[in-house]
Amino acid sequence: MGSMGPAAGKPHAVCLPYPAQGHITPMLNVAKLLHARGFDVTFVNTEYNHARLVRSRGPAAVAGLPGFRFATIPDGLPPSDDDDVTQDIPALCKSTTETCLGPFRDLLARLNDPATGHPPVTCVVSDVVMGFSMEAANELGLPYVQLWTASAISYLGYRHYRLLISRGLVPLKGIRRAAGEWIP
Repeated sequence: MGSMGPAAGKPHAVCLPYPAQGHITPMLNVAKLLHARGFDVTFVNTEYNHARLVRSRGPAAVAGLPGFRFATIPDGLPPSDDDDVTQDIPALCKSTTETCLGPFRDLLARLNDPATGHPPVTCVVSDVVMGFSMEAANELGLPYVQLWTASAISYLGYRHYRLLISRGLVPLKGIRRAAGEWIP
């Protein structure tokens, strides 16, 4: 990560959401906050979601701003017959886990090329489900932050699931199964 003049000291965050809308929007909000605080930001979408965004909003939607750019990596899924639907989530989970590390490593290498004129990557902010990005960040000695994009209570449930089971609190007992039975 050599010197590149004035940009060399500027922090550069690479933001990588899980490729589903409920994950992309919160990560984009974090990326905007970082950019507003002086970070260079590279927001990484899958090629599939990037193409959907361009189709729905036009090329200006991903034109970026000075210091804010979009980049893509493949998601590893075969091309879809319908390019405007949510992908098969279980297949996407499996595919991103198994195929995205290499393309993400390559992207980080390209972003760190002094010829880009951008500051080198100084940290990775990744969706908690994109665990492969931690391996890539560790290989480069980069700080790594995970973003939980769901609610805080869902995180607590996930984090303490085994404890909830051991105390007999999960699965819930005695709850009526039909929504109509308990909704006033």
